[in-house]
Formats: sequence, structure tokens, C-alpha cells
Amino acid sequence: MQRRQLIASLGGAIAWPLVARAQTKPVIGFVNAASPKGYAQQVSGFLKGLGEQGFVDGRNVVIEYRWGEEHNDRLPGMVADLVERKVAVIAATSAPAAIAAKKATGAIPIVFETGLDPVAAGLVSSLDRPGGNVTGITQMNIGLTPKRFEFLHELLPNAKLVGVMVNPSDGRLAQTTIEESKDAAKRLGLEVSVFNVTSADDFDAVFGKVAEAHIGGLVISGGPFFAAHSAQLAALTQRHAVPAIFQYREFTANGGLASYGSDITESYRLAGIYCGRILKGEKPADLPVQQGTKVELYINTKAAKALGLTLPITLLGRADEVFE
Repeated sequence: MQRRQLIASLGGAIAWPLVARAQTKPVIGFVNAASPKGYAQQVSGFLKGLGEQGFVDGRNVVIEYRWGEEHNDRLPGMVADLVERKVAVIAATSAPAAIAAKKATGAIPIVFETGLDPVAAGLVSSLDRPGGNVTGITQMNIGLTPKRFEFLHELLPNAKLVGVMVNPSDGRLAQTTIEESKDAAKRLGLEVSVFNVTSADDFDAVFGKVAEAHIGGLVISGGPFFAAHSAQLAALTQRHAVPAIFQYREFTANGGLASYGSDITESYRLAGIYCGRILKGEKPADLPVQQGTKVELYINTKAAKALGLTLPITLLGRADEVFE
């Protein structure tokens, strides 16, 4: 009893190794702001990374999934439940989930996966020395919006008005996307119209407005909300004949015109690896934040033909994958 009391009195200083050892199967709390629909590939990447560290769900680790279903206000309660259960590590795989987890606990390790700048978002002190109980993976997403504008301009050289679709609930990501869009448009001699979407129920009405505004092309913001609706967005761009560029491969694979962004499945794999390393005893403070470095361009030639577009050979040559 004296030994157990001594261990208990040490508190948060050794909280995460104790949690991992105290359970036959350590528990990972996986939290995301979106819906599981459309996230099978990302979850598969996470499980792959975890497996590379020797952990398999149901065999020697248990994963408790929590999905916000696009209601960010639910995330604090979900994270609080995981904290109360004393999970071994929290995998916060979206910016809102990471921010909620950071606010909820300073003891349980947190591994984030996000497209935000984690330093600017207040998740870590620095990329090399994150400090505290938080580390993770950041996608190469912020800063890519201007490049998407360039690609769209190359595809649509005669377009003068370009739309950008954002989710105001994404906070910093939405604001940064709008700022980068305006800067890129000014440099390319284009005008920008901003279209806000806060729910999947808004899509039809907003795409109707995009068509009515005679938008030459559309840049869709990244983030978990839009990622979860990649297939629906692709279908809507086809239905309304809107040339659009997005971040995720799934959009182009499902009939969207083009995608340009980081390999999100790889980012989830890296997050899984970090969770596994923490389960083995490493501390988040000693694991520098990793940045995704692989950026890919996808083009759908069938979508281009339906839109009456002629794809530049030079652009096709730069594509990582072409869907026909």
C-alpha cells in the first residue's frame, strides 16, 4: 500500500507511463471533428502506423473512436470523457479536436494531426521542442491555397472571377484561406467571391449561388468538414458544371476536376507511429512535430472534357495521378 500511495502522490509527472502499464490493453482515444464517413482511408493510415510500432487494435491495444459529426461544440465533452477514462494517449486528428484536447488535459499525451500551424494555434511551443504533453503531425496545407489558384488559372486562363468556399467554423483555417485567396487573386489579376458553408445541408443552396454568380472556377478549402464530403462535393461540381480544385485525392477520384495537397493518409500513418512510440514509453515533449513534405497534384480528364476544358500538356505532365 505504501508503494502504491507513493506512486499516486507523484501525479502527472509520470501519468502516461502509468496509464499504459496499468491496463492489460492500453486505450487510445481517437477524436475527430468530422463524421467517419469518408475517413476510411485516413483511419487505415493511422492503423498502419500504429501497426508499424507493433500495436494492433483489439489485440494489444484498444481504440475508442469519438466523431464530432461536424458539431465542434461536442468535442470538449468527448475529450472530457476520454480524460475521465484515463486513456493512454489521445489522437486528436483535426484542428478543433486538438484544441479541445489541449484545453482538457496537461497530463495525458496528445498526438495531433492537423492542417494548421500548430505553433500559431497554441498547440505547441515550437516544432522542434513541442514541450508539455502535446506533439503531432502537421500537413503541408497552409500556404498551398495560392498554388491552387495558380493551377486553376492555368486550367481556366480566361476566368476573371474565382470563388473560394470555406467553413467559418474552421476559425483560423478559414481566415487564412480567405487571406491567401485574396493575395493570390490580386497577384494573378483575378477577383474573389467568398462562399460560406457551415453544414452539408447548405451545399445545394451554396452551389446554386456559385452558378448564379457565374464563377469561373472554385477553390475549396481544406479541413475535416470538407474532407468528409469529398464525394458529395465532386458530384455537386459536376451537377452545376463548376470547375473546382480541392485538397484531397478523393475529390478528383470521385469526378472533381483537380486536387492539390499533402498526402493526408501519410500524415495519419505518422500520427499512428507517434501514438505507438508513446505507448512504448516515449514522451511527447521529446518528439518533434513532423511536417508533411509530400504534395500531390491529381487531375480528372473526364471531368475536364465534361466542362469543355482543354488540359495543358505541361500540367498533365506534372500530375502525380490522372483519372480518366
